[in-house]
Formats: sequence, C-alpha cells, structure tokens
Amino acid sequence: MHAQIIDLSSWEARWRAFLLQHTTADAAHDLEHTRRVVVNAQRLAQHERADLAVVLPAAWLHDCVVVPKDSPLRAQASTLAAEAAGAFLRTAGYPRAYIPAIEHAIAAHSFSAGIIPQSVEARIVQDADRLDALGAVGIARTLMLGAVMGRPLYAAEDPFAIRRPPDDTRSSIDHFYTKLLRLAATMQTAVGRREAEQRTAFMHTFLEQLAAEIAAPQSL
Repeated sequence: MHAQIIDLSSWEARWRAFLLQHTTADAAHDLEHTRRVVVNAQRLAQHERADLAVVLPAAWLHDCVVVPKDSPLRAQASTLAAEAAGAFLRTAGYPRAYIPAIEHAIAAHSFSAGIIPQSVEARIVQDADRLDALGAVGIARTLMLGAVMGRPLYAAEDPFAIRRPPDDTRSSIDHFYTKLLRLAATMQTAVGRREAEQRTAFMHTFLEQLAAEIAAPQSL
C-alpha cells in the first residue's frame, strides 16, 4: 500500500461525529469504550509499526453497528460494522486504497465472528478491543451490561461454575469463565498479550475477593 499524506486528526472528528449520529450504543459499547480502544490501538501500533491510516479509522468505527449481545445476529455485528464503515469512508472521500484493509480490521476484531486477522493492523484492532474487556474496565463493563440485561451478579447455588458448565445467560460472573479469562491467550501482539495477562491477573484477584465475601469456594 502506497503511503499517502492524510490529516488523521481532522478525520478523527469526522469519525466521532459519524458514531454519535448513526450508532445506538449499549452499556458496554459507548463512546468512551471507543476512545479507550483508539488509545490502546495507537499504543500497539507504535510498537508494531503499523499503518495508522488503517488502524485509527478501524478503531474509531469498529462498533459503528451495535447488535445486542442476546441477538441471533450478534456474530454478524462486526461484518455489518465493516460494511457501514466502508460505505461511510467512501462517501466521505477517505483514500480508497486503505478502505479494504480498514473493513477487514473491523470485521476481524470481534470475538464472536471468529474471523482470523490477516494484517498487523487487524491484529492490533482486535487486541485493542479485547484489552478493553479485561481489567478494571472489563469488570465494570461486564457488570453494567449484565445489569441492563437483568442478569444476577452470580448464580447463588454455584457462583463460580464449579459443578456445572459456565453459562453467561445465567449470571455476569459466568461471563468471566465463558469468555473473559480466555482472552489473554487469543492476543495477537506481544505487547497486547503482556497487558492482557496483567489485566487478567487483576480479574482473578477480583474473583478471589468476591469468593471470600460471599463465602463460596472457587474450586472443589
């Protein structure tokens, strides 16, 4: 891809405006989530020497279509977002040479889509988004979304899914075991993996403290 001079700072205001005008956010996918993903992506891109002309628009627009977590279309959300972002960027006059790579990075960021990232930029956007599902912010997002969806904090009869398969439709804590604690192993960049492991360790500490407070074992 040939380098092209782009004033990315002016484009960031346009990406933000597009999100505010066209996206209905949920409790875990608001503008602050997007901003954190952008910050994560910028940091990872610096380490990986990736092309910000792809990374930044993909990070800003990765959730420009939000599908509810309990929707049967959930696995299609990132593909729908990629299509919407590509259409917007073409209409807005963004350099077309970058748009297919941006669309791929958006489509591949999703855990539920299962699309393998094929570029360093796509790997960065995927890692940047997954980092925001971990650590203190990840815990807060999980609990906020669980509350909105009417899920209890934990399943009282077996809070940490010791004697049953974890099922995050039953409780917010189950989501740690169905997805969140597995994310560090899926990270695509070395810097992202180190950060994910640190944030995951914090989540284990949270679970240990929760177990102590509710007097429930975490293992048999």
